[in-house]
Amino acid sequence: MMRSFTPLVVLLYFTVARGQLKMTIPSFTLGYLSVPGANLYYETIGSGPLLLFISGGNGDADIWRQIAYVLASNFTVAIYDRRGYSRSYLSPVAIQDYSKRLETDVNDAAFLIQHLSEVPGEATVLGTSSGAIVALELLVEHPELLGTLISHEAPAITVLPDRANLTIGQTAIYDTYRKYGIPPALVQFGALYASQNDTVALIVSMDTHTKEFMNGNNFVWFERELLPYPLYEFDLDKMSLGKSKLMLANGVETNPQALHYRANVQLATMFGLDVNVLPGGHVGYREDPQGWAIALVQALVKRAAGANQ
Repeated sequence: MMRSFTPLVVLLYFTVARGQLKMTIPSFTLGYLSVPGANLYYETIGSGPLLLFISGGNGDADIWRQIAYVLASNFTVAIYDRRGYSRSYLSPVAIQDYSKRLETDVNDAAFLIQHLSEVPGEATVLGTSSGAIVALELLVEHPELLGTLISHEAPAITVLPDRANLTIGQTAIYDTYRKYGIPPALVQFGALYASQNDTVALIVSMDTHTKEFMNGNNFVWFERELLPYPLYEFDLDKMSLGKSKLMLANGVETNPQALHYRANVQLATMFGLDVNVLPGGHVGYREDPQGWAIALVQALVKRAAGANQ
């Protein structure tokens, strides 16, 4: 049985309305949702339709908090630590079937949507990087839960024509990590992903001195996701059945040759979709949270207007 614990916390913050400083009291909850084999830490802020963010390689909810405040007047924004990351603890007794890690990650997101969404089938979900891999598979397996699914720069190697060489490169990154540790593996990662501009920021963000849970989070990403998530074989025929709910997004500053940029372009070609452009690069949501959030809302409004025509 799934259980949740959601103590209510009231926060005060200020917004500017018509040139005047206005005090706003957003609805805020935090809690744990008990799911098979784990307890998922989550937060919600704001009111309105559900907007769930799925984090990438650091697996942590905190990267979305500033964006959540910007969007709180339009959505019930949900952020969470993915299973095994930060405050989402694994059961001390349950077996974790890591051969089905992605399937489990997808089911966790589905459980959260079912727990938090007041209107079935209308949730908006955004996943970034490896979190976008989770999001895309959520579209495949649970389209009935979704109104819109946003894939932000998913490193979906298997949809690309040069997948064979990319697979070799991805495997080499993992081998380097096992032999020499995280920093040299990240340098190799930056080279393969044509994202050298993000490599320094990525190394800094994974510094174990910067955050309480970072050491464990790094382990989970490298050991459980670095290979199976980018190399996951999607059922593209099944995914195409939900393409009307799929929204693709890339960073305006992301290198167009980067595999995570090209993967969205490839999916757009396959399904006859457009690729939306958001500010910044692969981690634009951290560089300019307010600008990124506003651009996201504008893209969603444009999408809704097109659907109503």
